Amino acid sequence: MYKIDFSKPCHAHLIGIGGSSMSGLAEYLLQKGFTVSGSDRDLNASTKKLEAHGAKILLGQSADNITDDIDFVIYTAAIHPDNPEYHAAETAGIPMLSRAQFLGQMMAQHHDSFAVSGTHGKTTTTSMIAHILLEADTDPTISIGGKLDAIGGNIRSGESDVFLVEACEYTNSFLELHPMYSIILDIEEDHPDFFKDLADIRNSFRLFLENTHPDGAVILNSEIPDPEELTQNVDAKTIFYGLSGNEAYTARNITYNENGFAAFTIVIDGKDAGDVQLNIPGEHNVANALAAIAATHQFGIAVEDMIRGLESFGGAIRRFQHRGVWNGVTIMDDYAHHPTEIRVTLEAARNVPHNRLIAVFQPFTYSRTKAYWQDFIDALSLADLVILPDVMAARETDTLGVRSEDLAADIMKAGTECYHVATFPEIEKFLEKKSMNNDLLITMGCGDVYRLADLLVGE
Repeated sequence: MYKIDFSKPCHAHLIGIGGSSMSGLAEYLLQKGFTVSGSDRDLNASTKKLEAHGAKILLGQSADNITDDIDFVIYTAAIHPDNPEYHAAETAGIPMLSRAQFLGQMMAQHHDSFAVSGTHGKTTTTSMIAHILLEADTDPTISIGGKLDAIGGNIRSGESDVFLVEACEYTNSFLELHPMYSIILDIEEDHPDFFKDLADIRNSFRLFLENTHPDGAVILNSEIPDPEELTQNVDAKTIFYGLSGNEAYTARNITYNENGFAAFTIVIDGKDAGDVQLNIPGEHNVANALAAIAATHQFGIAVEDMIRGLESFGGAIRRFQHRGVWNGVTIMDDYAHHPTEIRVTLEAARNVPHNRLIAVFQPFTYSRTKAYWQDFIDALSLADLVILPDVMAARETDTLGVRSEDLAADIMKAGTECYHVATFPEIEKFLEKKSMNNDLLITMGCGDVYRLADLLVGE
């Protein structure tokens, strides 16, 4: 594999530069003095920001974008060998790295590295750890899958030996990482277009843990079944956190304020270590906070810094994010796209004062929608009113006969009022008739459903 010398900046070209993760990598390279070019099918706020900082942004993907002065190419998992730029770079003999391989090389530059993995909660927990590391003045380099106000986006380039990354299991990309501290928040079936079943997913997480540095630590949620199967070939020590009360890192005296934000006493090795007030809702975020506490405490961060860091965190963008008020309706936005994530988001919303709970959920990919059809019905039924736009195809074509209309009909049959409304402008008109004062509306999904919130609040 081509090895980047980060001390000798050269010309990097990124295929799919506008994506949330790729745009962060481009920003990191710019900060390190590299010449950066890149292409994408659409322009967005990220590409405009990169262009303002000196990147050359190309609209559309063409073989002509691959020029002789490019030293290496980075591409996303969505880019395949038949992509014209990929093919042109390969034909020209230009070194090529996947996004995951590049992240692995970034991590290799830092001794004290953290990788946060799991089916759910990665962005929130990574953001919590980021706040703690910043509060402790560790000057970390950070790469997050979402955007975090504290670092002005999804990337931060530090000068210390500390590196923090959100580690995604899709296409086994996290196997390129060799962290000092590996965190697994949970393991469930997901990405049915790549993983065969839960056993296949667990095997990938097992291989991920085997990459942990022997002098580091594996941080595991105690609710993950059969942890010894995951850690059987791991040389690093294993640390458990959770809410049963028996773990090395746990919580007691959990209470919730009028916004559903939890306060609790941190318990480390059976001893009270301090009290913390979170500024995000839900019991699941107490567990996420414990994961952040366990990882940073193993690294040597003082509890006082942990508490200040957690209390300064008000949530990552698109994670139960308050977007505004429209016609007396409170608008929230969340990245939830898996049935479990939808469930915990809607359960957390119950603690927010409201009249009715309205969920606008954008199904993402036909394979996931089909694989978890009944689970989506069960989870979305926690809302009082559900609206489904068309399925966002993303990397797929519909060969499965999956339609939002049919999912809406099945949710209605299950007893929850549900409608298919194809587009965001149509949903806005529909809500003008169906919503009432003091309703709470949550837009959910990992596609572009946030654009509906933009439309409603006038952004």
